Amino acid sequence: MNNAGYFAMVEEKSSDYKILIVDDVKTNVLLLQAILKRANYSTLAASTGEEAIAIAKAECPDLVLLDVMMPGMGGFEVAERLRADEATKEIPIIFVTALSDPKNVVEGFEHGGNDYVSKPFNVAEIMTRINHQLELVESRRIILRQNEALQKAIRDRDELYSVIAHDLRSPLGSMKMSLDMLVGNVERAQLGADMHELLVETSKTTDELFALLDNLLKWTKTHLGRLNVVKQRYNFSDMVAGVVDNMAPLARLSNIKMALNDNVAGDSDVYADIDMLKTIVRNLIMNAIKFCHDNGSITVNVGKRDGAVVCEVCDTGVGMSRERLEALRRAEPITSEGVRKEQGTGLGLQLCRDFVQMNGGEMWIDSVQGEGSSFSFSVPQADV
Repeated sequence: MNNAGYFAMVEEKSSDYKILIVDDVKTNVLLLQAILKRANYSTLAASTGEEAIAIAKAECPDLVLLDVMMPGMGGFEVAERLRADEATKEIPIIFVTALSDPKNVVEGFEHGGNDYVSKPFNVAEIMTRINHQLELVESRRIILRQNEALQKAIRDRDELYSVIAHDLRSPLGSMKMSLDMLVGNVERAQLGADMHELLVETSKTTDELFALLDNLLKWTKTHLGRLNVVKQRYNFSDMVAGVVDNMAPLARLSNIKMALNDNVAGDSDVYADIDMLKTIVRNLIMNAIKFCHDNGSITVNVGKRDGAVVCEVCDTGVGMSRERLEALRRAEPITSEGVRKEQGTGLGLQLCRDFVQMNGGEMWIDSVQGEGSSFSFSVPQADV
């Protein structure tokens, strides 16, 4: 294609791209300005390396056409300086050079160049290379805009989750307390077997919904950066015992025996967020109940290991296959149905992992299919 035909094509386009031309020979600058203006590109010009760097910082051009052989600071040094500055490191650079040795071309790429054009240049060639770099610039901008839009959508979603969970938590909590009171005070004979069973199942479902909402609220606050770790010194054994006592009625409703074995004799002070640790223990017990059949058992062990206090929740439930266990160990999100058809989201276990990590501990899982599972976590013991 001849130059006239090329310009007839590019003149149909309009562009707000800004290109910095750096060359100590004024006629070269004027020639490139004429070519770029005919293609509807805005231009800036610099005759020295120092001037080029100052203009690049002030104007943030979309592309730099950079001569290599200049007095004082050469093109390679200019490129290195631009790449080292946070404000200019992403600007693409095309070297426009009379150096044609392949070693010089390689050196240009090593100093941060994106492309090169040899002098004397062909108009169609240099415009093709310029347009290619600007297309890459536009692609990056599109990706950034899409990523920003995606991040905003995620933040909006989490905000919505947080509002929903917060607004539903209070009325559902009141319903939960009322049902717990009814289950604890109304005799089976008073309601009849069917109605009493319905009341019990409704109470269990409400407990599960309340736990899910509580997890959702805490998870969204964590991801929105609104849930701070508030550490204090307290006795880990007492905290676990309190959670076990609170969870015992739910275990009884599911015909599951639950026992607590404290092997640290009260010497278990930790410096951690007590609400987060309660959430961890509660979720692990809820998970154990979910996968235990009637007449199964759950054992909660408190002990020490390598300078840390450890809580282990063991069940005699359905267990997991090796593949499922490995997926959980890799922290892959997994949903599963409980033995009583409870629907799972995987959110509780994810929240446990986050909270354990935020308090400086570790978490591990063991399971044998058909025999049961063990979920454990550690928290560093407080200094004496």
